[in-house]
Amino acid sequence: MTFDWHNPYRTTRTPVFARNVVATSQPLAAQAGLRILERGGNAVDAAIAAAAVLTLVEPVSNGLGSDCFAIVWDGSRLHGINASGRAPSAWCVDYFKRKHNGAIPMRGWDSVTVPGCVAGWAALHEKMGTLAFADVLAPAIEYAERGCAVSPIVQQKWAAQADVLQPLPGFAEHFLPRGRPPAVGEHFVLKGAADTFKRIAATSGRDFYEGETAHKLVAHAQAHDAALTLADLRDYQPEWVTPLAQNYRGHTLHQIPPNGQGIAALIALGILQNFDVAARPVDHPDTQHLLIEAMKLAFADVYAHVGDSAHMSLSPEALLDPAYLAERARLIDPGRAQDFGSGHAPRGGTVYLTAADRNGMMVSFIQSNYMGFGSGVVVPGTGISLQNRGHGFSMQPGHANVVAGGKRPFHTIIPGFLMRDGAPVMSFGVMGGNMQPQGHLQTLVRMLDYGQQPQAACDAPRWKWNHGRSVDVEPALPHAVQEALRARGHVLEGLDDPYMDFGSGQFIWRLGDPAVDGYVAASDSRRDGLAAGY
Repeated sequence: MTFDWHNPYRTTRTPVFARNVVATSQPLAAQAGLRILERGGNAVDAAIAAAAVLTLVEPVSNGLGSDCFAIVWDGSRLHGINASGRAPSAWCVDYFKRKHNGAIPMRGWDSVTVPGCVAGWAALHEKMGTLAFADVLAPAIEYAERGCAVSPIVQQKWAAQADVLQPLPGFAEHFLPRGRPPAVGEHFVLKGAADTFKRIAATSGRDFYEGETAHKLVAHAQAHDAALTLADLRDYQPEWVTPLAQNYRGHTLHQIPPNGQGIAALIALGILQNFDVAARPVDHPDTQHLLIEAMKLAFADVYAHVGDSAHMSLSPEALLDPAYLAERARLIDPGRAQDFGSGHAPRGGTVYLTAADRNGMMVSFIQSNYMGFGSGVVVPGTGISLQNRGHGFSMQPGHANVVAGGKRPFHTIIPGFLMRDGAPVMSFGVMGGNMQPQGHLQTLVRMLDYGQQPQAACDAPRWKWNHGRSVDVEPALPHAVQEALRARGHVLEGLDDPYMDFGSGQFIWRLGDPAVDGYVAASDSRRDGLAAGY
């Protein structure tokens, strides 16, 4: 791939060229990963170290009670891991009808599924790590003990959530220590996190699921009339999976199979295979209209059919069938925005980071508490803030995503991995709810169809489809493009909230032999992120 190294977009970033690279949404986490690489660890060790530090320096998006997913190139083959949590065994439609008038709450203990990220870290380390687990977690333990200063964007999101989450169990005690959100630059220590991290490090994560930490989690759940049991925690295991694949412009994009929404990016790219996308410039309204419509078609199918893969009536392979995607592509009108329903296929608040080392190992990793701090529940004395992924279940009987005990809910977080002719090319991800597959689509088209280098693809203005014909656009999208999209029937909203609305991404592209040529890395300026290497 030959890139145009010119960047036509306003930015404060330049691409980073190095043989060992870590890119994350927080500089301290990226530096923690580099420390591990410098001490002889590999990219998996570095990714786990960075992920653990992110729970402390960016608690507004993730924590020890998060879920995670990863795709890893180990030097010879691709691995996928799904470490998203399952519903407590007692959950069912009747449970929520009885307790919550037929709705799954957005916050509180009854939005919490079994947290998967600690088990995900441990499984990744056991299979592919090189340093001792305690050494990999050492940077996180250091930050847990001494704390850190709060950065500007983190403080902004902290303050935005404080009033809503303040009444929830444990939140104010842990995250409003002075009765308010910390100020920018103010020192913050997450109470109890250091001891929890030390127990996790000493037991390769098992303490979280069957030891002292597990008992504290369950005691707090039961004190608040929640369904989580020791058996729910003890029985949890992450799942190694084969990533899905979609060919596009001589490359292959890989995503974790459902219960995640990564298949939406694959469907959209499969639809675009039926068009000469590069016939017009990338920032031409015809191009952007085509991408928006392909993304809408993809989401129509995903929202109708996707959930825990064990409960889907349509297989992912059926949704990716080339003939079906060609049929869906024919629905796009180049001159008019449409509302699409799902098709009839043949039967068959998040943090992202990526790391790569000189030996060729590449890691695409993502973890999240879902809606900012997540459930708002923080278990006293542990520093564990819990995700609210249970809110992602459906209450519609017969739907692939209907709530049930032991089932994984529909997930938004997706790591991406790009290959060409069986060789690794790029580990990457974009954060932010349903923006994630949309960000994957937009950045990949810029790189693969137009040769834009990763930092330029990162910095380019984005849009985000919401529902119907509603599309949010960044203010930097040229006015003429916005007006032309409106003329086609798109309802544009000019929201200027990049943290929440347009995602943020990290990209590592392999330049050749990693020991000689290394990588080029990019980090999105929409967040406090950093790509760093040596």
